[in-house]
Amino acid sequence: MASLFQPQYWLLWGMILAVALFFPIRKIIWVMSVRRAQRKGEAGDEEVQQRLFRRATVTAALLSFVFALLYTNYLFGPAG
Repeated sequence: MASLFQPQYWLLWGMILAVALFFPIRKIIWVMSVRRAQRKGEAGDEEVQQRLFRRATVTAALLSFVFALLYTNYLFGPAG
């Protein structure tokens, strides 16, 4: 088990962290988008909420992936 915490596995831990962060980040971004659209009077339609959910999914995927890779690279040091 201790062999999994070696610096050469930083990419594996980055992917695990990205998946763990993806779902709560997506939910937070989606809720904030829907609330902003409701204030503007645009989020009453189910189609609009689905569009906001897809957009939140893409944004959360990019954000969690970049953050997780940068964080684990910093944590484990330079790979190589």
